Amino acid sequence: MPSPSHKPYRGRFAPTPSGPLHFGSLVAAVGSYLDARARNGQWLLRVEDIDPPRELKGAADDILRTLEAHGFEWDEEVVYQSRRNAAYADALARLDVAGLTYGCACTRKEIADSATRGIEGLVYPGTCRNGLATGRTPRAWRIRVPDGSIQFDDRIQGPVSQQLGSEIGDFILKRADGLYSYQLAVVVDDADAGITDIVRGADLKLSTPRQIYLQHCLGVPTPSYAHLPLALNRQGDKLSKQNLAKPLDAARAAASLADALRFLGMQPPLDANLADLPSLWQWAIANWDIRQVPTGDTASKPDYDDATQARAI
Repeated sequence: MPSPSHKPYRGRFAPTPSGPLHFGSLVAAVGSYLDARARNGQWLLRVEDIDPPRELKGAADDILRTLEAHGFEWDEEVVYQSRRNAAYADALARLDVAGLTYGCACTRKEIADSATRGIEGLVYPGTCRNGLATGRTPRAWRIRVPDGSIQFDDRIQGPVSQQLGSEIGDFILKRADGLYSYQLAVVVDDADAGITDIVRGADLKLSTPRQIYLQHCLGVPTPSYAHLPLALNRQGDKLSKQNLAKPLDAARAAASLADALRFLGMQPPLDANLADLPSLWQWAIANWDIRQVPTGDTASKPDYDDATQARAI
């Protein structure tokens, strides 16, 4: 099945090097990889090391080794966001020339004192939208967002609609510490790489309308999106590096891959030789169907051993 753009499929996996990969990371990697390979597409790898304060020394190399141990093979060289500041600066300049950005002098406390609660944090009240007060200098750069809804059809979650103005507000493109925002970087990176299809975790679904808006503003194509269910621990929290999710163990790569396949709605043959990682990948690519992936609260909750202890939401 061709991608909506009718261009050759180009997908990607983009981990943040804030710690080792865990089962939730594996689910996202496996879903994106299978969708690309099952459609005879390319699968690229990007390390999103744009936020040094969040990074763990050595994590990027560890991520690459873990992916290799689990049988992933990526096309082209690995892209590192930390080396692409010039591309982000150019995109920001283009948006500024178009009159879409403005400098913001507000501190976090000032915003918190006057902002309303949105669907993903505080909605910026627009204090600096029409110019800075006398004596104030810009700390960050924001983009003006319009009233009205941004909509897209998620291949897993179905139709998604967001009122960007009232639910998110004018969002930051360049932070007060001089770092470029995730939203800007990911749009520029995906466009420059020619990404046609994005398969990633549902925790990024709320970011997608912002990215679609930036794509429109920059005049670049909008990829197809599919957001996979998240893996939870026994306490009902999303598996993450922040809550100390257990790192993947290369010694049990085939078993972890089989767990991820079951989590994504697949049923590897019971007689499969799980020690034979290439054969398991071959079976998974041949049998991948994104329509089998669980959605929302209706996801199946297969049993996992103590190394995984995850369920879908």
